[in-house]
Amino acid sequence: MKKYKIIIGMLILLISSVASAQNRLNKYLEIAAENNPELKARFDEYMAALEVAPQVKALPDPQVAFGYFIQPVETRVGPQQFKLSASQMFPWFGTLKAKENVAIQTAKAKYELFEESKSKLFNTVSNNYFNLYFNHKAIDITMENLDILHIFRKLAIIKVEAGLVSSVDEYRITIEINDLENQLALLKDQQLVLTIAFNNLLNIDGQAPVDVPDLLWSDDFPLDKQAALDSIFQKNHQLLGIDLQQEALQYKKEVASLMGKPSFKLGLDYTIVGKGENNMAGTDAFMFPSVGVTIPLYRNKYKAMVQEVAYLESAKANEKVDKTNMLETLFENNWKDYQDAVRRLSLYEEQLELARKSLTMLETDYSTGNENFEEILRMERKVLKYNLELEKARADKQASVSFINYLMGK
Repeated sequence: MKKYKIIIGMLILLISSVASAQNRLNKYLEIAAENNPELKARFDEYMAALEVAPQVKALPDPQVAFGYFIQPVETRVGPQQFKLSASQMFPWFGTLKAKENVAIQTAKAKYELFEESKSKLFNTVSNNYFNLYFNHKAIDITMENLDILHIFRKLAIIKVEAGLVSSVDEYRITIEINDLENQLALLKDQQLVLTIAFNNLLNIDGQAPVDVPDLLWSDDFPLDKQAALDSIFQKNHQLLGIDLQQEALQYKKEVASLMGKPSFKLGLDYTIVGKGENNMAGTDAFMFPSVGVTIPLYRNKYKAMVQEVAYLESAKANEKVDKTNMLETLFENNWKDYQDAVRRLSLYEEQLELARKSLTMLETDYSTGNENFEEILRMERKVLKYNLELEKARADKQASVSFINYLMGK
């Protein structure tokens, strides 16, 4: 647990170096890194893998045997009473080191899995945060438009009472208000669902309020397309994990080859001899050293072990090619989404400004009786649409940046 906190602390330092505009999100990423149970599980698996190396690099346990002669065997120097023997097996030179290397590389691959889970978690938390932001802004924008519609309804009522327009204008705007109020209720329900889902990622109280900014930052992605793709191929944790698994297989092949070599046994026998009639003076025990060799005669078993690893190496090589292709496809699709979000951001900023100016002009014309009320409602819907689309573009842009960072192993 102490090592987990140290590593998480290093991750937090990396997070804190991001632009200050993202401090609110960084706070939640910090909480997620410390609390998320899935991330803790990946770290515990890594720590468990570290404990394998000390096990496999140790010599086999020594064997100790005790034998008691129920009917003592008479020898020239006296009856044998009991026998004590101890032995130690030694595998072929380099076998234990190769096994240790397999365990070390496997543990490193587990750490890359932990890093992959961390990057994936940060991307998921970020995306949920952007969804919360957009839904929060949608509530605000809808409420603002409801206020505008209520003003328009008062204006329509005044004109209806003055006999300048038909009651249809009042009915139309009431219908519009009812639709927006229903949409607002759904957005508020959705905000609760998104809040609970977000807090569950952080493993905190699901009802805790989430602090979102009034305006989401719109930072551009700092790298060009090719530089980002190159970074993915070099730093993606899934690819790094496969590389480490391939290295582990190389050592595993070495282990399989070394297991086909002889192993040795050194032992010591200690026999207690009782006193007999012809007992030699002062002799009551005999010590015999012993040496043994285990010869692996059944070669097919060891050949099959080596061939098994060769097939696994081929499988890992193909897996890496497949993973590389998949990551490139994901990147290209997400880069397209990023570019689209950038274009939409620029487009809807302009469209919203034009729609607001048009709505102001139409309202003025309607007040003087020179404009159809239906045109006002149509333009008001455009203001609402472009406002929502602008905020959606902001959220989508940062979500695309977050996903690219995830692919890059950040």
